Amino acid sequence: MSTLKVDQVSKLFRSTSRGGGLTAALRKVSFEIPQGEVVTLIGESGSGKSTLGKVILRLIQPTSGTITFDGRPIDKYPQREYYQYVQGVFQDPFSSYNPIYRADRVFELVRGTYFPRMGGAEWEAKVEGALDAVALNPADVLGKYPHQLSGGQQQRLLIARALLLDVKFLVADEIISMLDASTRVDILNLLVKLKKQGLAILFVTHDLSLGNYVSDRTIILRHGAIVEMGATPKVFGNPRHDYTKMLLTAVPELHKKWQHTPLGPVTAAGDAAVTVDSALATDVITAGGNGAVATAVAHATLLDEFSHAEAVVKRDLRAVFSREGRGSAAVSALLAPPSLTEFEPDHLVAEPE
Repeated sequence: MSTLKVDQVSKLFRSTSRGGGLTAALRKVSFEIPQGEVVTLIGESGSGKSTLGKVILRLIQPTSGTITFDGRPIDKYPQREYYQYVQGVFQDPFSSYNPIYRADRVFELVRGTYFPRMGGAEWEAKVEGALDAVALNPADVLGKYPHQLSGGQQQRLLIARALLLDVKFLVADEIISMLDASTRVDILNLLVKLKKQGLAILFVTHDLSLGNYVSDRTIILRHGAIVEMGATPKVFGNPRHDYTKMLLTAVPELHKKWQHTPLGPVTAAGDAAVTVDSALATDVITAGGNGAVATAVAHATLLDEFSHAEAVVKRDLRAVFSREGRGSAAVSALLAPPSLTEFEPDHLVAEPE
């Protein structure tokens, strides 16, 4: 059984701003995906989802940790062999095509690399089989330019391209976020169909409802670290981490107007509990000792009561204050993820940071 295993993978990026500094995009992420399973990776923008997908696809190198496919480190595979088994489809289908070429040129590129000796009739049959697997009529898409195809058709063409190979693992990175609602359902149902045929899929999204619809297991990623992970019904039906609960409460509900609930008192790490009120919202954030850091993070909570903005502000403040350290100790502290404990079988929850 084919399995992709991610073991303690971290990725640091050096800041391009004045003064340098390091930003931890991934912090010791570990999980595995067996054949015939869809795992949804959920998190807000900037949580490290796409970075993890790029590391799996060998588009960027991890700072530390290992990824294995079928028990073999992925960097030990020749590139051509690895991409025969592991493929990716990305968020923007429109940027995957050269507008001056016909859209099915993406198939010919695969043929030139992997099937140079395949005869014309055999190749046509293979292409038609891949198109049939993604519910496309060859007459509707072959020979057409990208602007003549809908976004859904373009995205399904890219999935069909992956299926031309002996693909066993697919990274689907926000592949339906740019599509309309009806087309989204078609792509989701296609992923479920491919899963039943044995394909392992990492479905990357920030939309919880889509992840709940398609996945067997769910991973919640926050600030580059896993904060909750387990069977999808357990994570969605009984969320244990505050961040997961926050994401779920932010999902719009049909026929129900959104009602804003002000955030409560904030406990900031690095000092004693800091309780603030609305009068502090106009205070100027200043940096100093540990107490000032804690107070600054607490004040930041009141700058904007929308949960996403709050999370971004707190993350950026932590990144700024963490730059004071240098060397291996500072890097180790930067990469340290919250520890995961087993709440129940197949349901892991992180300690609050």
